Amino acid sequence: MTHGLLWLPLLLVFVLLTALGWLERRRQRLFREWAEGSELAKLDSCGAARLVDGVLTWCTFEAGQLREEGSFVIKQLELVELLSLRSGEAPLTEESQGACRLRLVGGSEQKDLPFADAERARRWISELMSRSRCEL
Repeated sequence: MTHGLLWLPLLLVFVLLTALGWLERRRQRLFREWAEGSELAKLDSCGAARLVDGVLTWCTFEAGQLREEGSFVIKQLELVELLSLRSGEAPLTEESQGACRLRLVGGSEQKDLPFADAERARRWISELMSRSRCEL
């Protein structure tokens, strides 16, 4: 009987890991369907983003579905800044890594797009700026 009780925590861990794996697979499937046909797309722990027909849209995964957080028309893009995710208006240096956000400035609006990885965000800056020039 005591041997059975020793295996019970391992069984619970197995069930928990299986459930988490199923949720991640569901999140990735939803993202693939949502991002189908996009010119540029990303999925990370901060959320998902896609660029379709000159409109950048981002969302978060919440309660088994993707919930839209915001959008930005790339044609209006004037400036993209790489900022720290949590510490106000502090810009990131070239060596900085980790979570950050892109501040998209254009027209009369500015929006923040969160990223889990600063290196990926830097690649997105050059992609977005080149696409905004193509839209002009």
